Amino acid sequence: MNIQDSINEVKKEFTGDEQMLASAFKLEKFYKKNKIAIFAVIGLLVVFFSAKVVMGAIEDSRLNSANDAYLALQKDAKNVQAVETLKSKNPKLFELYSYKQAVENRDIKTLKTLSSSKNEFISDMSSYHLSLLEGKVVNSKLYKDFALVDNAAIYIKDGNMEEAKNQLALIDEKSPVYNISEIIKHYTIKGK
Repeated sequence: MNIQDSINEVKKEFTGDEQMLASAFKLEKFYKKNKIAIFAVIGLLVVFFSAKVVMGAIEDSRLNSANDAYLALQKDAKNVQAVETLKSKNPKLFELYSYKQAVENRDIKTLKTLSSSKNEFISDMSSYHLSLLEGKVVNSKLYKDFALVDNAAIYIKDGNMEEAKNQLALIDEKSPVYNISEIIKHYTIKGK
């Protein structure tokens, strides 16, 4: 290696060091100029993540309290304090519990209230069971095929065999109640 090559290599090293030093000075200048903004952003990030942790802990506490109330209601359905806790801490779970109790007790008043719930599932299930208890034609998204069988039974009871047949014809062959509908068609509708 000759002297000229060595000088060129040293120049390259100095140029690289010079650029690194210039970048460090620029970074220091940027830091001094924007120190308040940098600390504000860091502070906001710390506050944000701290608030997120606190809110998560509060939510967990609320859900644990609601679950404890639900478990207490499983043991003693007349526990008024557990009912109030469940109602305030987790309204959706309270609606589900109320639905279960209303179906078990055949409570038409509660089912009427729950059938207008904002929760689509609770509303549909409550309307379905309310219609069954009142002996009315049923319309349900969740219990569609069961509703068709129930409707057919109502029409058969009223002597309207044609409408009963139409209801049963709407049940798909892949449905779990298809065989039941076929039995009803065979023994009830064809016999008349």
